[in-house]
Amino acid sequence: MVSTEQLRRYPFFGFLNHAQLAEVAMITSEMEVPAETTLFAMGETAQFLFFLRTGGVDLHYVVIDENLPELAQDFHVGTINPGEVLGISALIPPHKLTATAIATADCTLFKIDAAALQALCDDDHDLAYDLEKQIARTTMERLNATRVLLAAASGP
Repeated sequence: MVSTEQLRRYPFFGFLNHAQLAEVAMITSEMEVPAETTLFAMGETAQFLFFLRTGGVDLHYVVIDENLPELAQDFHVGTINPGEVLGISALIPPHKLTATAIATADCTLFKIDAAALQALCDDDHDLAYDLEKQIARTTMERLNATRVLLAAASGP
């Protein structure tokens, strides 16, 4: 469990009222990971929503040909900076991670249990609605950033 004051410092959690903040804090733990650690891999079931406090994380999309897996290609599709959320697939069915996340530096993260968060959302529809708005906003920002990378890679 982390304190409500720790969560309150970040705009991502700004929509939570005091009671909601306390409930989310109860299902959140803090973790530290060294640089070069893989937090999660594309295709795995998303069990946690992460929030980066310190450090950096790169997101990678790996393209694998079923017939020629040795020709797999790894594409850098984004960077997560402190104050940003990752593992958003934990709240979006079918809950499969769409990227691999690798720490680029020593990191401190909040780790929120996705099943417990979903249970809170099932009981509090206002929480669910506001959280989904935050996740949708994050998804659109990442999509736009990926489009920029794609345009730059296919430029003249």
